[in-house]
Amino acid sequence: MNVLLVGSGAREHALAWKLRQSPKLTDLFIAPGNAGTAALGTNLPLKASDVEGLTRAAKENRCELVVVGPEDPLARGLVDRLAVEGIAAFGPSRSAARIESSKAFAKALMERHGIPTARTAVFSNRTDARNHIEGLGEAPVVKADGLAGGKGALICDTKAEALRAIDMMMGEQAIFGAAGRTVVIEERLSGREVSAHAFSDGRTTLPMPFSCDYKRALDGDEGANTGGMGAYSPPAWLDAETAHAIDEGITAAAVNAMMDEEVPYRGVLYPGIMVTPDGPKVLEYNCRLGDPEAQALLPRLKTDLLEICLAVASNRLHEVEIEWSEQACVAVVLASGGYPEEYQTGFPISGLAQLEEDVLVFHAGTALAEDGSVVTGGGRVLTVAALGDTLTEARAKAYRNVQHIHFSLSHYRRDIAAPAQEARVQ
Repeated sequence: MNVLLVGSGAREHALAWKLRQSPKLTDLFIAPGNAGTAALGTNLPLKASDVEGLTRAAKENRCELVVVGPEDPLARGLVDRLAVEGIAAFGPSRSAARIESSKAFAKALMERHGIPTARTAVFSNRTDARNHIEGLGEAPVVKADGLAGGKGALICDTKAEALRAIDMMMGEQAIFGAAGRTVVIEERLSGREVSAHAFSDGRTTLPMPFSCDYKRALDGDEGANTGGMGAYSPPAWLDAETAHAIDEGITAAAVNAMMDEEVPYRGVLYPGIMVTPDGPKVLEYNCRLGDPEAQALLPRLKTDLLEICLAVASNRLHEVEIEWSEQACVAVVLASGGYPEEYQTGFPISGLAQLEEDVLVFHAGTALAEDGSVVTGGGRVLTVAALGDTLTEARAKAYRNVQHIHFSLSHYRRDIAAPAQEARVQ
C-alpha cells in the first residue's frame, strides 16, 4: 500500500526508516520531509500544518494510510479531515489530541479520573495568575496552555522568575502567542524524569519500553529548554513496580478515561513522568512520539511498524504482538550553534558516509543543495543513534560516530546517557 507520512524532523525520518522495512509498503510519501527522508520515499512540498493540502496529497497519491508525526496537524484536525475522505490515519482526532494541545484539558481529565499529577491552577487572567503566585510558598512551574514547540514550560527557581514568566506569556510580549493566553501554574516536582510511550487503538493499550530525554541545551542540564538534545532507552534505574504503576495508573488510565468520556484515543500516547518520592506523577501528556525519544525507541522495535499502525487505525491492536530488542539505544542530537535561540543554516555537512555500518543517522533540520549535497536547514540538525548490548556500549558507539560528522558551528551535549546523569533531578 501507499503511505503518507507527515512531518520533517528526525522523528519522522526514524518513522520513515521503520515503515520502509515493511513488505506491505509500496510507495512512501513524506510531507515535507528532509534530506534523509528523500532517500526513503518521495518528499512533498507541503507544510505539516496544511490540512487541506495533505488531504489532497493523500487522495492524489492513492494513500491508504496517513501516519502523522508532529502534534500540530493532529491539533488542527488532520485525522478528522482524512476520515471524511475515508482515509485511515495513525494518530488521534482533534478532540483526543487536546490531551496535548490544552494542558488545562489534560489537567482536568486527570483530576476527574484520579490520575496522579502536580497540584495545579489554571488562569486566563494575568492579574489572577500573578496573585496566585504571590500567595504560594515556593516557586512553581509556569506552562503555556497550548502548543509551544516543546518550549512552553518554564521551570522557575524564584517567585520573581514565575511572575516574569506570567508577564512574558500573558503580557504584550506574548512569547507563545495564543498558546500562552491561558496558563497552567503547578507545583514543582522533584525526582527522576522518564518518558512513557504506548500504542493505543482506544481500547487496547500496548506500552513501549521506557526512555529518558534531555531537554536543556548544555551539559549538566544547563542552558535553555530545547525540543530535546538526546535520549536513551531503557533506563536501568526504573524498577518494575514503578514501571507497572506508570503503564496502568497513568498511560492506560488516560486511554480508559478518554474512552469513558467518549473521546477514544488512537495513536501514540506519551506521558512525561516525574518519579517522585510519593510515586510517579504526570508532568504532561503528549499525543505523538517524542523527539528525540523516537530515535532511541524505533531502533529497538522488531515488529513491523506498518502492521502496528494499521491495527491502531482499524481498532484491532489486540491482535498484534509487539516485540522489542533487549539491546539498549542511545541517541545524540547534533544542533546548530546558538539553538534554541538564533542560529545560522546552509552549512555543508560532512562525514555522513564515514560511520560504522550499524549506526543510524536520522535527519531533522537538513536540506539538499543544488549539487545534491546535504546542508544544515534547522536548529536540531541530526540525531546519531546506536544500539549496544549495554547502555555503556551503545553510548560509546554513538559518541564515537558523532566525532565523524562535521558542520560549521555544530553543537551537541556530551553527557547523554552518562552514568552520573541517570539520576537527574528537575
